[in-house]
Amino acid sequence: QVQLAESGGGLVQAGGSLRLSCAVSGRTFSTYAMGWFRQAPGKEREFVARINWSGGTIDYADSVKGRFTISRDNAENTVYLEMDSLKPDDTAVYYCATSKIDSYFYRRPGSYNYWGQGTQVTVSS
Repeated sequence: QVQLAESGGGLVQAGGSLRLSCAVSGRTFSTYAMGWFRQAPGKEREFVARINWSGGTIDYADSVKGRFTISRDNAENTVYLEMDSLKPDDTAVYYCATSKIDSYFYRRPGSYNYWGQGTQVTVSS
């Protein structure tokens, strides 16, 4: 079984920064990539970023490109999401998720099999 523990959410003013962490435990050897998604109330869950463990492949949503940075610490089995220049539109519950295959549809939530409980990020104006 794969388990994910998220942390780092909170309240921040527009223009500020926040760093999210996602610790992965369990059968991590079968995990190919990690993804970050977010969901605001009444909105669909949307893709934010992804990274694979070995190849360094990184992808970002256009809405966060240049502001967010995804990284990983293989020794700690932890994935990070550094969020800079935050905007009120970034307010959402942020989720990390795992994928055990290299999927062309990495922007779709259905391509990921395990999910964390989410952490709230609120950006004030």
